[in-house]
Order: sequence, then structure tokens, then C-alpha cells
Amino acid sequence: MALLFFMGAESMFFAALISALFILRLGMPVWPPPLQPRLPLGVTTANTVVLLCSSVAMFRAGRALARDDRLRLVRWLTVAAILGGIFLAVQGYEWVQLVHFGLTMSSSTYGTTFYTLIGTHALHVAGALVWLVALLGLALAKRVSRERGTAVRGCVLYWNFVVGLWPILFVAVYLL
Repeated sequence: MALLFFMGAESMFFAALISALFILRLGMPVWPPPLQPRLPLGVTTANTVVLLCSSVAMFRAGRALARDDRLRLVRWLTVAAILGGIFLAVQGYEWVQLVHFGLTMSSSTYGTTFYTLIGTHALHVAGALVWLVALLGLALAKRVSRERGTAVRGCVLYWNFVVGLWPILFVAVYLL
């Protein structure tokens, strides 16, 4: 129940950030501002597919837990963790490139909103990834089963919540 309340609060938090983005954009004559680098749509689209695939892996991990299939549970948790790590690494690479091209938190409102929204999401993915890796360790140590799987079920739910936020952010930040 606490996780659901937390996800509700996080939903409101992200809704506020996205609302702030739209309010700031409406006040600007041109968005993105002139002389600011454009966001890398191709690599981010591919990275979106990676993150969505991690959600499928987490769904399958949840199914493996329900069947008490530890081997598949470990396999799908591993796949989800690898894909989540790839997503964060690609985002980090993207940010390094954007900083190199002059887009920083202090360069403009454009930079501030980009790094605030996308960075906050990345922190949530990183937190979920830490939880996922900890569960993977427990699963490898044979300390997770269908009867003792509440933490895994919670992680699956939260992971899919964080992944579900990404398409909304992707459209709001990269496409609109």
C-alpha cells in the first residue's frame, strides 16, 4: 500500500514538472530557443525501445515468480537490469554530448527543464535499478520464492511505473 501511495505522489510530482515545462514553453517565442543544440531524437528513440523491453523482462520476471520458477526469475531480472543499465548509460552519453554542445542546466530555460525532467526520471530509474539488483542477489541466493516474493512484486510494479513515465516524458520533451 505504501508503494502505491509513493507512486501516486511521484505521479503528481512528474505532472507538476511537465506542467512547468509547458508553462515555460508557452512563454517563449520559439522552443527550443535559437542557438541551443537539438536533442538527439534517433538515439533516444532507440533507448526508449531498450527501456520498454526492460519492462517486458520485468513482467516476465513477475510471471516466473508466480510460477515459482527461480531460474527464469533470475534470467528475467538479469535481462531487465542489463537493459536498465544500458538505458542509463546511453542517457549519460547523451548528456555528455549535449553538455559538449553547450546545453547545460545554466545555459537556458531549455537546458534547465531538460535536465530537471530527464535527470529526475534517470534518478528514479537508478533507484529502481538498485532495488532490482538487490532482488537479483536475493534470488541468486535462493531467498526469494512465490511465498516470499512481495519485494519482487513491488519492484515489478515500480519498474513498470517508472518505464511508463518515460513515453510521456519522451513525447513532452523530445517531440513536442
